[in-house]
Amino acid sequence: MRALLLALLVAAVVDAQTVLKIRPQPAVDRTTVDMPLEKYVAAVLAGEASVLRSDEALKAIAVAARTFGVYGRGRHTQEGYDLCGTTHCQRIDLAAVTPRMEAAAAATAGQLLWSAGKPAFAVYSRDCGGVTEDVSAVWPELSATYLRRQTDPYCVRGAAAAQWRWRAKPADVLAALSASQLRAPRTLEQVSVSARSESGRARQLTLAGGGERVRISATAFRFAVGRGLGWERMPSDRYEVAGLEFVGTGSGHGVGLCQRGADEMGVEGRSYSEILAFYYPGAELGRTGRGIAWTRLGGESVALFTTHPDRDGAVLAQAERQLREWTERTNLEAPRGIDIRLYPDVETFRNATGEPGWVAAHTVGRRIDLQTPGALRHELLHVLIESHATVQLPVWFREGLVGYLEDPRAVRPAAKPPSDDDLRQTADADRARRAYGEAAGAVADLVRRFGESAVLGWLARGLPGK
Repeated sequence: MRALLLALLVAAVVDAQTVLKIRPQPAVDRTTVDMPLEKYVAAVLAGEASVLRSDEALKAIAVAARTFGVYGRGRHTQEGYDLCGTTHCQRIDLAAVTPRMEAAAAATAGQLLWSAGKPAFAVYSRDCGGVTEDVSAVWPELSATYLRRQTDPYCVRGAAAAQWRWRAKPADVLAALSASQLRAPRTLEQVSVSARSESGRARQLTLAGGGERVRISATAFRFAVGRGLGWERMPSDRYEVAGLEFVGTGSGHGVGLCQRGADEMGVEGRSYSEILAFYYPGAELGRTGRGIAWTRLGGESVALFTTHPDRDGAVLAQAERQLREWTERTNLEAPRGIDIRLYPDVETFRNATGEPGWVAAHTVGRRIDLQTPGALRHELLHVLIESHATVQLPVWFREGLVGYLEDPRAVRPAAKPPSDDDLRQTADADRARRAYGEAAGAVADLVRRFGESAVLGWLARGLPGK
């Protein structure tokens, strides 16, 4: 059962019809294409994970790629599209999509990783080198608990981690730094690591030469080298350096899922859900929002679950009071064990329930999901009516009785009830509003003809002649 908002609310809910606006090659041209979500996931697998041996690892990365795409949707809104097709967002390769990649996307269709009811920041890298990185070391503004540093034995299982080596030429490095507008000494004789993250990755470097010493971010240094000299020179920040010779392991930032380790997990027989649980511990896999940290506030007939108990405590008292008012108004006994979940925002409500933005609440049995306390009175009446309704009653009568009782003076009698399909659909807000109004009107007409007590009595007995 649903309560309607007066205005259409906008939130980024995801379903089978979700289409992303993608600019495949923003540096080359401004062409933008509309891409269904699952087609986008398969294209990301082709661009980011084409060499994996394990189908389960491919499925795990399909979930991560889908989640990252939904999380980052609208990242390029100011440029007129959602995501680019490069590694700035996720690299796609439409020409290289195979049936195996399409199958991995289809097998996990709609599944996301969730944290606190919202899509997780499901980043991944090629090779963590044996230790994943804490998200705050790369994105200081984030503190996602499911992206903490941890040892990854799968990444190095069976052999030493793949090692890379690069002997830098001073002139080349200085030219690359200059092209990226980064400070450097006039001559370069030595690079040393002056600070590391907890995972052992370089965070700050000291560049020395000609008596000068300049400190620089290790990541900024690596990006400058990558742009100017090729990304294969310094694949990661996990290295040792002596003079100008770098020896390291890993590839990429190292946060989240390690493709090399995930592939090994799959080869060893682990499922894609186990792979995701290892690399994103605490994030929850599913098609609807999960991982909300509820606090339970208990009342006489109602329990309120909230993420803000200090703020929402008054809603529990309000629910108890309104329930008593409805039982007195209808002479129906209130059921016990009513659970109310008051969501912190519209996005979390929509993610958890799958409802569209114009729906303010969702009630099944004795559980009420609310995106706003303003819908509480309406939904409590739903619970009361449904707890006494026989299963033979049509949807229009149950919905219409709630609409009528909520404000009898505002309902105009109507002889013809709406179809149940009009009441159940969620694609058209105006159609739904008309149907709810018609249902209330049909019940008002019955009350006019037979009286309210008789109509309420049909809850348990069914409609006359049915």
